[in-house]
Amino acid sequence: MQKTNTPFVFVYGSLRVHEGNHRLLASSELVCKQCSTDGRLYDTGYGFPAMIQSRGERVYGEMYRVTPEILKRLDALEGYYGEGRNNHYERVVQTIYTDMGNEEAYVYVYPESKANGLEYIKFGDWKFYRIQKHDEDIIYFAYGSCMDNERFKLRNKDHLFQDIIGRGVIEGYSLKFTRKASDGGKADMVEIGGVVEGKVYRVGHKALEYLLEREGALNYIYRPAFIDIRVGDKVVKDVLTFLVIDNAKEEVAPPEKYLEEIRRGGKTVWSVEFEKQFEEEIEQKFATVFQM
Repeated sequence: MQKTNTPFVFVYGSLRVHEGNHRLLASSELVCKQCSTDGRLYDTGYGFPAMIQSRGERVYGEMYRVTPEILKRLDALEGYYGEGRNNHYERVVQTIYTDMGNEEAYVYVYPESKANGLEYIKFGDWKFYRIQKHDEDIIYFAYGSCMDNERFKLRNKDHLFQDIIGRGVIEGYSLKFTRKASDGGKADMVEIGGVVEGKVYRVGHKALEYLLEREGALNYIYRPAFIDIRVGDKVVKDVLTFLVIDNAKEEVAPPEKYLEEIRRGGKTVWSVEFEKQFEEEIEQKFATVFQM
């Protein structure tokens, strides 16, 4: 059902930040950078993806607040001429899932029949699909136990994580323990405001294969995601990290051993201010668990 008054558009391909057609949205408000909607993603083979409507899978992208004028420009790009016309993409309204709640937004989708024979994009992320296609090194941001080299040593993977760039800082996110595992909470970055500091690595594809396995991405626990971070006085764009797919509504106390791994790795890069903030938040949220 078409809804004509939504001011939001969800984009998942060439309109995203740092992509080829983003100029059409450069003046629009970026409402959410880490969000998703129901669908399946395919590679059209022409340098941009196509999404079909589908339940049970997610496509990841960004949501913008747009004016009617901007929407007309997007319609022209996507070959949408109106309901019932011979459109290249259809414009529909779908629920968009964000860390701050759900929203309705326009999404440009392919008819399922057009996707026949196209390559399926696993993980539902166009940016990640493309880095897998190339051999270049990857800039990776760790904010949890992957800051700890001891864990890498235990798996004989430490040689893959020796190119350490330094401390990375990301704004607009908070460190939370929203992944409910069998032994307690695991770290996540939630897009609700705040600042998170972590360790930045330059890694190859062997390290990426290990991270996909370690983060449970193959079982859809964490997903690969992309962020812009500050390293010193420079901004590094489209840095790989991993975010929880299904956040718990309330934080779960992390296991003490896991918490110590985060502390041990964090101490190698955290600022004094962030380390203090981290400890204060742990005490406030989990004091009864750890008897602080």
